[in-house]
Amino acid sequence: MPETPHKDNFNALYDVAQSINSILDPEELLDTVLSIAMKHLEAERGFLLLVTPNSPQKWEVVSSKNFGTGQESVTLAASSSVVNEVLTTGASVLTFDALSDERFEASRSIIAQKILSILCIPLKVQDRVTGAVYMDSTRSRRAFTEDSQKFLTVFGNLAAIAIDNAQLFNALKSENERLRNEVPTSLLFNGIVGRSKKFDAVLDLVRRVSTADIPVLITGETGTGKELIARAIHDGGARRTKPFVAVNCSAIPEQLLESELFGHKKGSFTGAQSDKKGLFEVADSGTLLLDEIGDLPQSLQAKLLRVLQEKEIRRVGDTEHRKVNVRVLAATNKDLQEEIKQQRFREDLFFRLNVVSIPLPPLRERTEDIPALVEHFLAKANKSNGRSIKGIHPDAMKMLLMSQWKGNIRELQNTIERAVVLCTGTMLMVGDINTSPQGNNTIGPEGLTLEEFERRLIESALAENDGNRTRTAQKLGVSLRWLQYRLKEWSRE
Repeated sequence: MPETPHKDNFNALYDVAQSINSILDPEELLDTVLSIAMKHLEAERGFLLLVTPNSPQKWEVVSSKNFGTGQESVTLAASSSVVNEVLTTGASVLTFDALSDERFEASRSIIAQKILSILCIPLKVQDRVTGAVYMDSTRSRRAFTEDSQKFLTVFGNLAAIAIDNAQLFNALKSENERLRNEVPTSLLFNGIVGRSKKFDAVLDLVRRVSTADIPVLITGETGTGKELIARAIHDGGARRTKPFVAVNCSAIPEQLLESELFGHKKGSFTGAQSDKKGLFEVADSGTLLLDEIGDLPQSLQAKLLRVLQEKEIRRVGDTEHRKVNVRVLAATNKDLQEEIKQQRFREDLFFRLNVVSIPLPPLRERTEDIPALVEHFLAKANKSNGRSIKGIHPDAMKMLLMSQWKGNIRELQNTIERAVVLCTGTMLMVGDINTSPQGNNTIGPEGLTLEEFERRLIESALAENDGNRTRTAQKLGVSLRWLQYRLKEWSRE
């Protein structure tokens, strides 16, 4: 015995619910919803639209069947008057003879297309109309019945919820992807310490260039942290999950550097006992830092330029070119403009590398960062050496603030680590700091006593901070009380 229409509709709705609730891709879901509805009602033509407030007609056809190709043919074939009535009233429309239905006698599309039967139901989510399903027939005046209308209405309610969920899921997925690509500053600048205005400007530039896949030239004196900045740029970009490879161009002999960068074929030279990938291949899809690029031999500068232009390398002794996808960062402590004038560095290579330049200030120009750096290095030295030094005496800190730091942050780190190892108490004292065998910590300009240099330093800091004593004390890493005491002493002279 054949199934009754009600039972057939129930089975169809059950199948619909099973199918559409398992689809989370909005585009696939919209096509599936329309296909199921048309198949069950044996519709001749149909389309599904969603409300789009920003579009000229306030709705957009997102899936259609049997209307021909292109959005325009769908719009012409469908009756806008029917759609607009459904979207406005939130009620479904069923007509058995559209050509004689007085509601649509002004509809040109119905007359032109000789549409006979129409069924259009709204898609609703919590009484909010989010779209509509439209079907019509040019062959039969009773293609759709009231039973069809009831079925499609229930079907539409299920479909509307499924579509809304799929869109929400897709939006959350996109937002999750965006948040995953947005590296927190605490992670991006992990291990980088600094709070001065000059260094804040550097970090702001790092944030901006991280997401742009372009070459960056990092300049600064030895020990200013160029590799740390390069690592932060890599970690903040889309390549963060790929390799970060650093090579010091001045540390590898010229005759080996080409093989190190581009790789070699077995037997290409004495000692080449097997094929070897170069660092460009190792860093493929990631980032390669060419440190001390100013020391790159001229014989390799032209080859590097070709890699940057063609995005391909050729191993030593090989005839095959290999494509590489590498973001190149370069760092140097040299003035490359001067190197170009002296014809020691190619100008065309300089312009390729210097799309964005990040100059790092020396430590003597950001002395307000010294207290934070000292605290950071003290904690690291305590941990690595099994010590528990609690802090640093103000006079010892004053000595660090007045040092020239020709070796910059690297020298400061070595000084603190050495002091921690040699310290016999629980606090770093002047005697612990003043133990550098290299004698790099020259205090002040020649001819000045410690007291004279201290006075000049304080006067300079006061001038920079417009006489504000609190900010001056913070910059110098001393207490406000100590600063006021010194100024009071000098006022008595």
